[in-house]
Amino acid sequence: MGPFSSLGKTLIILGALIIIIGVVISLAGKVPFLGKLPGDISYRKDNFHFYFPLTTSIVISVVASLILYIISRFFRH
Repeated sequence: MGPFSSLGKTLIILGALIIIIGVVISLAGKVPFLGKLPGDISYRKDNFHFYFPLTTSIVISVVASLILYIISRFFRH
């Protein structure tokens, strides 16, 4: 393998990640349950509204961890 094979893999992974991030950003507003999962904290009182998407944050973290795990397995020899 030449010196550019690892660079090629890196560019392919970066391109795929950019595409995935673009799709997620485009579709994020169209997913009806995202941000309204059980466990998301919402508190309203008069002119005050506090919202903390706890469960949504955990789900996004698990999905991101799985994606990064799969990518790290791709680079292992």
